[in-house]
Amino acid sequence: MKKMTSKERFMAGLNGEPVDRPPAASVVSVINFELMDMVGHQFPVANQEPEPMAELAASAHDIMGLDSVMPVFGIAQECTALGCEVDWPDDNMPTPSAEAPWRDRDAEIKLPDGYPDSFLEDKYVKCVLDAIRLLKEHFGDEVMILGKVMGPWTLSYHVYNVQEFLLDTILDSDRTKKSLEVLAPVPVLFAKAQIEAGADAVVWADHATGDLVRNTMYEEMLLPYHQNLVPQVTYPNGDQAPVILHCCGNTLDRIQLFREGGFAAYHFESANDPYKMVAGAEGKVKLAGNVNNPVTMLNGNLDEVREATQKAIDAKVDIIAPECAVPLQTPVASLKELVQTCKDNPSN
Repeated sequence: MKKMTSKERFMAGLNGEPVDRPPAASVVSVINFELMDMVGHQFPVANQEPEPMAELAASAHDIMGLDSVMPVFGIAQECTALGCEVDWPDDNMPTPSAEAPWRDRDAEIKLPDGYPDSFLEDKYVKCVLDAIRLLKEHFGDEVMILGKVMGPWTLSYHVYNVQEFLLDTILDSDRTKKSLEVLAPVPVLFAKAQIEAGADAVVWADHATGDLVRNTMYEEMLLPYHQNLVPQVTYPNGDQAPVILHCCGNTLDRIQLFREGGFAAYHFESANDPYKMVAGAEGKVKLAGNVNNPVTMLNGNLDEVREATQKAIDAKVDIIAPECAVPLQTPVASLKELVQTCKDNPSN
C-alpha cells in the first residue's frame, strides 16, 4: 500500500479499512515530564493556557511520532464550568476536589445559571477549544486531532462525589437518574464545540467500569443515554462524527453492550485480554488500546514495550495505544518504541 498520512491511517483504522501499518495513537494523555522538559511547557500552565496546551499536545506527533494528538490531559476541564473546585498541581494531573456542588443532599440537581453560554465561556473550556484551533492550524489534515469530553456518568462523579453517586445507584436511584438526566446535554455541547474548533473525532470518557458497577447497571442506566447522545455529535454539515468510548478497568463483560452505544471505537485497558475483547467486539465497534501502563510503558524495558505492542497488533486491535493516560514519569523512549513497533508491521 502507498504510505498514508497519520490522519488517513487513523481514520482507516476507525472505519475498518485497510491501513499501510497499524495506527499508533494518543487516545488519552501521553504527556510526561520528559516531554514537558523537551517542549518547555509544564503543568499546571499547560492545562490552563491554550498555546502551551497545544504545543505539548502537538509533541505527541512531532516528537514521538504518534498518529493522533489530544490536548485534554486531565479529567477536570468541564468541572469549573459546572461549579466544581479543581486542584491544578504542577506534578500531577488536574483533579476535581472532594467538595462537589451536589454532594449536599439538599442541593438542587441542576446546571449552573447561564448554561450553556456560561459553560462555553468558562476559561478552561475555552482553553481546550482554542488549543484545538491551534492544532488544526498546525497540522491541517495531516494528523488526527482528537477532542475529549466526560460523559454524564463520569461528570456525575465530579459534581456529585464518586462515593455518594455510586451508593445512590442502589440506595436512591431516582437521584442518580436525575443527575444523568441533567448532565446528559453537557458532553454533546462540548463535543460539538470541539468538532467545530477543528477536532476530527471525540473521545468520550464514561467510567461505568466493571471495577465499580455491574454490567446490568450500565445497561439499565447509562446505555440508553449513550444511544441517544452519541448520534448527536455531528460535524457542522450534519454528518455523524466519530466518537470513541473510553472506560477503564475490567469491561469484557459489557463489550456486547458497548457495541450498541453508537460508538465508532472503544479504548480499553490491559485488564482485558485483547484477543477476547476483539472476539467480543465482533467487528461492530472498533478497538483501541491496550498496552499496559504501570508495568510496561512506565517500568518495562523497550523489549517489553515491543512485546506488549506486538500482542495488541497480533490480536487485531484496530488502533494501538497506551491503555489509559500514561504516568507522568513514563519515558519518551517507551512511547517511541510503541510507534516503531507499529512501523515494523507494514501491511502486505
